[in-house]
Amino acid sequence: MTTLRRPVAEWRLPFRRSSRFVPSVRQWFPKAAISAFPEAAMAFPHLQQPSFLLATLKADSLNKPFAQRCQDLVKVIEDFPAKELHAIFPWLVESIFGSLDGVLVGWNLRCLQGRVNPVEYSIAMEFLDPSGPMMKLVYKLQAEDYNFDFPVCYLPGPVKASIQENVLPDSPLYHNKVQFPPTGGLGLNLALNPFEYYMFFFALSLISQKPMPMSLHVRTSDCAYFILVDRYLSWFLPTEGSVPPPLSSSPGGSSPSPAPRTPAMPFASYGLHTSLLKRHISHQTSVNADPASHEIWRSETLLQVFVEMWLHHYSLEMYQKMQSPHAKESFTPTEEHVLVVRLLLKHLHAFANSLKPDQASPSTHSHATSPLEEFKRAAVPRFVQQKLYVFLQHCFGHWPLDASFRAVLEMWLSYLQPWRYAPEKQAQSSDSQPRCVSEKWAPFIQENLLMYTKLFVSFLNRALRTDLVSPKNALMVFRVAKVFAQPNLTEMIQKGEQLFLEPELIIPHRQHRHFTVTSSFLSSWPPVVTDASFKVKSHVYSLEGQDCKYTPMFGPEVRTLVLRLAQLITQAKQTAKSISDQYAESPASHSFLSWLGFGTTDPNSCYPGNDLDEMGQDSVRKTDEYLEKALEYLRQIFRLSEAQLAQLTLALGNSRDENGKQQLPDCIVGEEGLILTPLGRYQIINGLRRFEIEYQGDLELQPIRSYEITSLVRALFRLSSAINHRFAGQMAALCSRNDFLGSFCRYHLTESALSNRHLLSPVGRRPVTSPARGPRLSLRFLGSYRTLLLLLMAFFVASLFCIGPLPCSLLLILGYLLYAVAMTLLTERGKLHQL
Repeated sequence: MTTLRRPVAEWRLPFRRSSRFVPSVRQWFPKAAISAFPEAAMAFPHLQQPSFLLATLKADSLNKPFAQRCQDLVKVIEDFPAKELHAIFPWLVESIFGSLDGVLVGWNLRCLQGRVNPVEYSIAMEFLDPSGPMMKLVYKLQAEDYNFDFPVCYLPGPVKASIQENVLPDSPLYHNKVQFPPTGGLGLNLALNPFEYYMFFFALSLISQKPMPMSLHVRTSDCAYFILVDRYLSWFLPTEGSVPPPLSSSPGGSSPSPAPRTPAMPFASYGLHTSLLKRHISHQTSVNADPASHEIWRSETLLQVFVEMWLHHYSLEMYQKMQSPHAKESFTPTEEHVLVVRLLLKHLHAFANSLKPDQASPSTHSHATSPLEEFKRAAVPRFVQQKLYVFLQHCFGHWPLDASFRAVLEMWLSYLQPWRYAPEKQAQSSDSQPRCVSEKWAPFIQENLLMYTKLFVSFLNRALRTDLVSPKNALMVFRVAKVFAQPNLTEMIQKGEQLFLEPELIIPHRQHRHFTVTSSFLSSWPPVVTDASFKVKSHVYSLEGQDCKYTPMFGPEVRTLVLRLAQLITQAKQTAKSISDQYAESPASHSFLSWLGFGTTDPNSCYPGNDLDEMGQDSVRKTDEYLEKALEYLRQIFRLSEAQLAQLTLALGNSRDENGKQQLPDCIVGEEGLILTPLGRYQIINGLRRFEIEYQGDLELQPIRSYEITSLVRALFRLSSAINHRFAGQMAALCSRNDFLGSFCRYHLTESALSNRHLLSPVGRRPVTSPARGPRLSLRFLGSYRTLLLLLMAFFVASLFCIGPLPCSLLLILGYLLYAVAMTLLTERGKLHQL
């Protein structure tokens, strides 16, 4: 207890303090309480003093403002020794990042933005900075070899299931950390050192907290959490120099980097591609790491935590069995989650590409290579590739068919283009042509072949089910086509497929070589192509299994899908042009007049299923531009001839008949009529084509329209029904007369268009056999906004001429009677001509 006998002033550690953090520890605690700490420790050794500190912090978290709480925490971290800080660390981490069950939101870093809350944002970012007070607390506890229990039940699904089945997960992150519960315990825990515990909470707060409400428009890249991820990546995975050493944890100078309680995986084994062996937890053994690996243990831990918490939610074994993640794996990533993963991938590419040219090649690998250089070379293939592939496959197969898929798409495209994040990036040429992909990236493409080929096929299948008239969907097709059309990329993908499809020769005799990366073994391979072929096959088989059926990206099956996509692109371009013409022909007040009933009320006169109506002519122009360029890029990638594209255009050129109406959806003739083809279903779903649909039932019972008043229509229907029921006999007698009065009644009380109505069918027309209806009165026309507006306008105009409501009503009735007489005479004359 020698530490507790020192005066409080001697606990203060050297730390670059912000000007905002000015209160002293004597301002934070009463003087009597401070002076009582050493005496209490001497008189009562069993007294747990941290309970008083923790209780005080918890009370202040409810009563003090955020800025004051952070100032107090800085003083506590500076002035108290590790033994006291050990008790408050789990509570402090949870109060910052929220609880693992999502009930407590903590500081809500995912919604904290500098432009909305500048003061709180600045304080939180300084406190949680890699060189800030919170990380200083982590290193202070790390130096004392403390550990903290983390519940296994909050780990990602596959990891949790593996540990609960007494099988050690493949990642070295969990080795020698599983703690069995004592007798009567409630569950398994991981014993984590302070740095691991902090990073576990930080990473899981992205997915454990409830998604942000749709009404809250928050830009992810502006949030404190997103910026903290970027800072941690830049600090612990530096692209220049080495990882900065931890802050000093003792007064008087620098201290060595605190080593983890459980050493990380030895760097000599980074080349291992271990299978998921049944290593039972009860037989765990210690790991004797190379002491040099302690130099970057924080970097390795951070990367493993981020990958495990953000990507390892779907098991590879279940994916290989079902070619899709298991139905019970119900984890659904959010758009925010995907954006953070994309940030991780972009930084990892920059981190891996920061190797000097003489270090990047495996042939130059030697035992003299520093651990950081070795880690840069192994970070992506060893830790990221497998879990990212399964994660992307799940997203491609389960993400909704809407514009939010753009986040997944850009994450995928970022991974496919590591050259974009290389330090020797070439500038774009003056003629705006895309730069050629260098041959130096051929090994990366070959070792990630499925990322390029199988996911491209998955994207084709998605694109065939989306509405390409939407500019957002058209943009996604354009982005993928543009990336794959980069010069020399297609050739390198084809070379990778050739290496995979070449016959296997001596793979069974060299299978063990897959488990080493030493220079002596690598130099023993005389044929370079054969070794490259082995790497490609190992990549594919490790992800898809030995019995996988590989579909070549440039084979006939995929080419058929591309031709279908080209056909849909051509059709979508024509549909966008039709919508543009419809906009040009329609007046600006079209929607207002339709609401009043003057315009067309046909719900099929527009193209549903896309967002063109929300964006107007500019959206149509963008859609046409995206689709035109996408079609050209697809032609370059798959070497489609001009004749093939011209044939597609010709096949769709006559998509309208002589009246300017759309043709019927694509169908085939069956025994019972027309049957929709898959293309026809796509056309209907996306509003590209439609059947002409007309209401064929009782006009009095048709659905209430948008230009009608619901309550008034129902009241008028009840009134007319009562009148019809009461005077049915009299109305029938009047309509049966052969004189003018009979014709006048028939014009108003019978449905003149009923006898001319036909059942519309794609294969022909036949008369409707509807039940006969007697004469009846219909007052429904009085329930429309148009009729009421006309009446109001008539009364208003009459008032201008000093005509009262009653005379105006009589004039309106007289005018209608004259109109009805004229229409009756014209109707009767038309019937005589038909006879």
